Amino acid sequence: MIRNIAIVLAGGVGSRLGLSTPKQFFKVAGKMVIEHTIDTFERNPHIDEIAIVSNPVYVPDVENIVLRNGWKKVKKILKGGKERYDSSLSAIHAYEGGEEVNLVFHDAVRPLVSQRIIDNVCEALNTYQAIDVTVPAVDTIIEADGDHIAAIPDRSRLQRGQTPQAFRLSVISEAYKRAFKDPDFKVTDDCGVVVKYMPEVPVHLVAGEESNMKLTYKEDTFLLDKLFQLRGSQAPEVPGKEHFGGRVAVVFGGSYGIGKDIATELRNAGAKVHSFSRSLTGTDVGNRRDVARALKEVADKEGKIDYVINTAGVLNKEPLCSMDYSIIQAAVQTNYMGTVNVALEAYNYLKQTQGQLIFFTSSSYTRGRAFYSIYSSTKAAIVNFVQAIAQEWESVGIRVNCINPERTKTPMRVKNFGVEPDDTLLKSEVVADATVRCLMADYTGQVIDVKRQG
Repeated sequence: MIRNIAIVLAGGVGSRLGLSTPKQFFKVAGKMVIEHTIDTFERNPHIDEIAIVSNPVYVPDVENIVLRNGWKKVKKILKGGKERYDSSLSAIHAYEGGEEVNLVFHDAVRPLVSQRIIDNVCEALNTYQAIDVTVPAVDTIIEADGDHIAAIPDRSRLQRGQTPQAFRLSVISEAYKRAFKDPDFKVTDDCGVVVKYMPEVPVHLVAGEESNMKLTYKEDTFLLDKLFQLRGSQAPEVPGKEHFGGRVAVVFGGSYGIGKDIATELRNAGAKVHSFSRSLTGTDVGNRRDVARALKEVADKEGKIDYVINTAGVLNKEPLCSMDYSIIQAAVQTNYMGTVNVALEAYNYLKQTQGQLIFFTSSSYTRGRAFYSIYSSTKAAIVNFVQAIAQEWESVGIRVNCINPERTKTPMRVKNFGVEPDDTLLKSEVVADATVRCLMADYTGQVIDVKRQG
């Protein structure tokens, strides 16, 4: 079986972005852009090895990033050159002279590449020797001659190229050898070299995605940040939950629904679980002193706290102008200030154990909705809050993530919506299982989507 080597091209200097440091080091959703990119390839089972090609000036920075993240697949940190093809050549030369491998070139500044794209590229490499990832051209493309239109190509035949671009090592190596014999050699990407200098090798197209965007201009940073916020992740699959033996978890809102199911599953997995809620213990997350008292009680008894999960929240589904102002204040205090209170009071305990903090948002966080103004806006605030403190607290080892379940059958939902068909709702046990699996993951700053299957 031919091994797949991901080549992460990180040689940019960020001149068009207008930043003082290269764009691959720009932070979004709690991590540097390059970290998101390498994380994606690190997690993909079809990728056997990763090599990073860096601007020589920033090699020490990349080395520190690799050490901090503990990636297992990163085997080489190579020096790039002035032009993009110099970086590609650096990787080609590093692997020449050994076994035949597939080189999967990807821009470090395309951090939203999906597992589906990587899977499809690696699958295509079983049949083809050259692969490009493309999306259809949605705008009319103009061929210009100065300030005038020279031609308008048929849009149905046009595609926009992305990365990864992948090749058998022998193919891309030979293509560049032929290219450098051409005194008029000019090229913008590696597929262009193969198409021009090895026309006998077909370049197979794999469908890309609009979200697989490249961070190029300053305006892209805002779009990238929003795409990360909306994309979400999936809870990881794990072989077993023996991981929780001897761990200590605190669940706020643990008297019923999702919180109760999380507590039950963690206990079944061997964790020591302490649940707090208004109805169970008289604990109000909107009151910081209540939160502090609960956490101190657990720490005094158990000697540590590994996980803090806050599922407490209230939903009042009615028009804003008809809501009693005291209800508005109470909702904001519980949903948002409760999140802040739990984070502040959990910090010192989780710093000692390098533990994890989990909050809950809702599928309504992506846009404000009539009758949900307070609920949806506080849930949007929770997502931003999680991503912000994940970045702040990464240096002390605290992971902070957010669970985003689809509509779930809970007592709170029944109270606001009445009886709904069971097959249209998630079961709270499914959300609990995804939350427990998230506790075993090593990522931070993520919105974990939980959806019905099928």
